[in-house]
Amino acid sequence: MRSTAPPSRQNNSEPALPIEFDQPRWDTIRADARAWWAGELDRPLMQARLTGLDPGRPEPDLPQDEYASRYDPSVSPERIVERWEYDLCRTRFLGDAFPTVKPFFGAGAAAAFLGANIHNTEHTSWFVPKEVRAIADLDLPYLPDDPWLRRAREVTGAAIDHFRGSVQVAMVDLGGTLDVLSSFRPSNLLLTDLYDSPEDVIRLNWQIHEGWFRLFDEFNEILQPVNPAYTAWTPLFSEVPYYMFQCDFCYMIGPEHFERFVKPEIAAACGRVPHAFYHLDGSGQLPHLDSLLEIDELTGIQWVPGGGVPEEDTWPEVYRKIRDAGKLVQIGVEPGVSAQAFARIVDQLGDATGLAWIYWGDISEEDTIMPVLEKFGAA
Repeated sequence: MRSTAPPSRQNNSEPALPIEFDQPRWDTIRADARAWWAGELDRPLMQARLTGLDPGRPEPDLPQDEYASRYDPSVSPERIVERWEYDLCRTRFLGDAFPTVKPFFGAGAAAAFLGANIHNTEHTSWFVPKEVRAIADLDLPYLPDDPWLRRAREVTGAAIDHFRGSVQVAMVDLGGTLDVLSSFRPSNLLLTDLYDSPEDVIRLNWQIHEGWFRLFDEFNEILQPVNPAYTAWTPLFSEVPYYMFQCDFCYMIGPEHFERFVKPEIAAACGRVPHAFYHLDGSGQLPHLDSLLEIDELTGIQWVPGGGVPEEDTWPEVYRKIRDAGKLVQIGVEPGVSAQAFARIVDQLGDATGLAWIYWGDISEEDTIMPVLEKFGAA
């Protein structure tokens, strides 16, 4: 039985946008998400966003692009947001899915906001330093007037002004602190720095940590209180601040270096965000899982096996270990694992307690997804 919830912060006097979603569904999303975070939902969270609906309106002349950073600076934030609205109008939201948009400037955009250049290609974006400096000479202060930060503020603010609480606007993907540092000290150099200049690595990691939270707070001032809730690049709905932390760099280091250079900062970050998840990306990070699970303030783990290894539904021991430690589990990243694969994971574990499944696909898949949603009580 789905529970009721108090009214959301959405301003119901504003005209509704032509998106297939209404206020009662927001109320249900809010209540079920609250129960899931508290460990009180008697089923998994299940989100499926399927595109391909007829939007009933002309397509904007601005092409669809996941990366806001790839649009020319002459493209206004308002045009970007209008494109997002069109794409939302083409989307059906099944189960616990809700309309959300993501001002995406690349994975780990805090590097750009701290002075790195964004290098855009047809398929991705990454960050490069204006110059590679010796780590002892490197300083990465918060830059309030950085052009990329200004652009991200403008796009985020335009989305808030346009949607007025009818769509969840995500936090910018700020990245992990050591990943940001590796944008200024490419990984081969940063690996040697761990041995040759460990104190400088620690100094910069904590400097980035403080700048990261200035950015986090700054964007939340734009997002709240209009936004329905908090979310990040992984759209888990949370009524209190939430983020998906990460350190892809730690794929290349062992447990001893993880304990010294990574874990203290991750633990501190989790202590500053009430709903803290960690993006465990690739089998090379599994040696760090036990250490991560020791962090009391860490709420959950997102497990992504990575390329060249078995798929998500062949790792029951990983999911079991995470749940046995009292943590929540979010399965996969965009586009996600199939509904059938999720059902196999549940069969392996014996129940779906504390699991979240998020999927992006085509409207043609609805008939195969709906039975799985019904099976777990999420339809």
